[in-house]
Amino acid sequence: MAIARFTVENFRNLKSLDTSFNPSFNFIVGNNGSGKTSLLEAIFYLAHGRSFKSAVQNRIIQYDAPHFTLFGQVQEAQHQWSVGLQKLRQGQTKMKINGEDAKKLADLAHLLPIQIITPEGLSLLNGGPSCKRAFLDWGLFHHHNDFFPIWQKLARLLKQRNAALLQARTYQELKHWDEQLVPLCLQISQWRAEYAAQLQVDIDKSCALFLPEVKIESQFYQGWDRKKAYADLLAENFERDRQLGYTFSGAQRADLRFKINGLPVEDVLSRGQLKLLMCALRLAQGEHLMAQKNRHCIFLIDDFASELDEIKRALLAQRLQQSGAQVFVTAIEFCQLKQMQPKSQCTFRIENGVLSPV
Repeated sequence: MAIARFTVENFRNLKSLDTSFNPSFNFIVGNNGSGKTSLLEAIFYLAHGRSFKSAVQNRIIQYDAPHFTLFGQVQEAQHQWSVGLQKLRQGQTKMKINGEDAKKLADLAHLLPIQIITPEGLSLLNGGPSCKRAFLDWGLFHHHNDFFPIWQKLARLLKQRNAALLQARTYQELKHWDEQLVPLCLQISQWRAEYAAQLQVDIDKSCALFLPEVKIESQFYQGWDRKKAYADLLAENFERDRQLGYTFSGAQRADLRFKINGLPVEDVLSRGQLKLLMCALRLAQGEHLMAQKNRHCIFLIDDFASELDEIKRALLAQRLQQSGAQVFVTAIEFCQLKQMQPKSQCTFRIENGVLSPV
């Protein structure tokens, strides 16, 4: 999977661009504020319909424009797709795949599996259970065709149950929702547990390379006591849930916990080590997708040199080259990329939002 051509209009500080990218490595070099991160953000937005930086859409659209537009030509083996996304200032999103209207952002996300590594990406390790669930669910989205519709249905049922909690006086008034909720919750939890177990082999391999000095342990927590049947637990906890105003136990509270000698990794590792662990997890997940589904991720790496010494940069570069994936890497200076010497690459300089090939 690779973006062969990318077009941007009215996105942040980027000047209008229409650029061809290398299917292997693409280096973007420029000073702070020049537009490096904005370019990665635009690629991410095309795949997800949202930003990894800001939830306020009007800050992304250039101040004098009614909308921004993104377009990409995507290639995988002998197949090619054209994908486009336009975001209006009023909030509407228009999407097209091969010239036809697309109704679901999930269709774009399926075409463009993206892993992003940024200085802010440490939230995967210290940002709470929701970030770990998103990590697991990214993998399940690309591995199970049925996952996303069931996940959506579960989310809707939880909202309906939580709304019913505000009115219910007896558990019988909630039983209708729980009869639908329980099988969906059990299916999502089973998928997550299986995926976490399968991914563990790849995680162990990556961690042994990046952090050989420590032993990383991971443990999946499904969101409720394993010793209790979920249906019984919902009935038992009705009064507590009613007082809280929401469903306390369930797949919506699942977690993937990383520890060293029983302690959370964020309490043991340095910031540089945490970044290495985050890189190891992202690479492991991308390699697992390739091994299981024969599909490459696209890796977006912002500020490559940040908090990594030359040895670790070289190790990360080597692993990325071995992955065979398309990679976008930003840096402030060309010298920061000297550890990367791929056989195939394109190098760009960006200044004041203008992207130029070097």
